Amino acid sequence: MALTQTQTLPAPFLTDITKDYATRLGATTAPALDTSQFAPGVAPQDPYQTEAYGRVPGGIGSYQPYITQAGAYSGPTAYQDFMSPYQQDVIDTSLAEFDKQAAKRMTGIGQLAAQSGNLGGGREGVMRSEYQSQSDLNRAQLQAQLLQGGFGQAQGLAGQAFGQQQGLAGLVPQLYGQDTAAYGAAGAGQQAFAQAEADAAREAARMEAYEPYERLGYLGTGITGMLGGYPGQYQSQITPNPSPLQSALGIGTGLAGMWGAYQDFMRPK
Repeated sequence: MALTQTQTLPAPFLTDITKDYATRLGATTAPALDTSQFAPGVAPQDPYQTEAYGRVPGGIGSYQPYITQAGAYSGPTAYQDFMSPYQQDVIDTSLAEFDKQAAKRMTGIGQLAAQSGNLGGGREGVMRSEYQSQSDLNRAQLQAQLLQGGFGQAQGLAGQAFGQQQGLAGLVPQLYGQDTAAYGAAGAGQQAFAQAEADAAREAARMEAYEPYERLGYLGTGITGMLGGYPGQYQSQITPNPSPLQSALGIGTGLAGMWGAYQDFMRPK
């Protein structure tokens, strides 16, 4: 018994393009995609950033030498380093001039005693003694003033140096920090630029690697749309030849029918 099979087929050009798409899709996706060429990465540190990092240890504790030096400029003996090396010369010169003037005044006492007729007398002796005592007191006060002036000046200079060292103890780490920040900022800018270049190169590599896949994706989307929009264009009927078994069964069925008809004909009426 012959069988008839009816098929609804797409347009021939759709069959061709679908076969071509399947072939190209298999060829494109068969090789493994090397994703290392566009794997995420971080740009290395810029030399300025490395310099900034290297300056950090130098900045830590950089105040210590100045604090130590400031300690040397404090205490009861701090003034000694600031005493003028010419102070004693000034004192000696001042006292020598004082003694010279005192000697002149002492001579004047003798002249006054001679004029008054008391030269060599007791009154002259009293005048000389009183003058000498006052002169010695004035001389001691002058020397003390000179020493005190030198000490005060040295003490003031020691305090000034102490303050300067304290200022440097705060300033030096600050300058270290500013330099470190400047190096770090400059390096960060360069690193960001290098990172942007690396990202752009990686994105270009990714686009190049995925371009065939995207192209096939567009093609597949278009084919899907066409397959859905085109109805069956023609129908084909296929009548396959009967197999030997089917032929034998057909012959047997025919013979059985003929034998049945013969028996009906020969049966008495």
